[in-house]
Amino acid sequence: MWKGKSVSVVLTSYKEKNSIRETIEGFFNTGVVDEVIVVDNNAEAGSAEEVRKTKAKLFFEKQQGHGYALREGMRRAGGDFVVLCEGDGTYNPRDVEKFLLYGAEFSVVLGTRTNTSLIGPDSAMFFLRRVADVFEGKLIEILFATNRLTDVGCTYKLLRQDVVQKLEPHWIKGDSHFTTEVTLQVVARRIPFVEIPVAFNKRVGVSSVAESFSNVVKWGIKLLIFIILFRVRWKTKRQSL
Repeated sequence: MWKGKSVSVVLTSYKEKNSIRETIEGFFNTGVVDEVIVVDNNAEAGSAEEVRKTKAKLFFEKQQGHGYALREGMRRAGGDFVVLCEGDGTYNPRDVEKFLLYGAEFSVVLGTRTNTSLIGPDSAMFFLRRVADVFEGKLIEILFATNRLTDVGCTYKLLRQDVVQKLEPHWIKGDSHFTTEVTLQVVARRIPFVEIPVAFNKRVGVSSVAESFSNVVKWGIKLLIFIILFRVRWKTKRQSL
């Protein structure tokens, strides 16, 4: 509970067997989180057993994709504030208090991993990836005439429950680009938001996206195309209203 408001955290489980339990307990240990929702997205063997050792609520999403899992978790979350995160050890559960502080003023709080002072050694946020994130953030700024953005791929976000309900019928993506879609849906609909720096550390295990430089490049190109197509689709939709 935070200042009389309940807090839900949504985590996805795929290749996080060795870190998910510690992440869950880290959020509960903050003393401000009321529930942790974990969505098992065809996770590796033993993952569900690790989750069941905690107080987290476990659900299953068979449709493969990081976004599909997050969407299911958001539907299950009952808190006044809904926090999206990952269970792979890259994010610090204690940062949730920063999100809640800003959540008192803004309907949406977006995390950014591009502050070099908070990037841990050997994390996946290497120089070129950081440059790409900043570039695509600035592109969204220009395309939607919105305020400052420096990271389009950070999962760590806070949305008020009314925003979750408002956006639920409009989701497009179910893959790893969903985290960027959250930002796009928010800026396109002029929902008040702010971006804040978060700690970003080395992942426990191997990421299916950032396991190789070539995968990151492909991911970045696909994401760039998605941002542009989203803008075109949004402009067409607005003109038809």
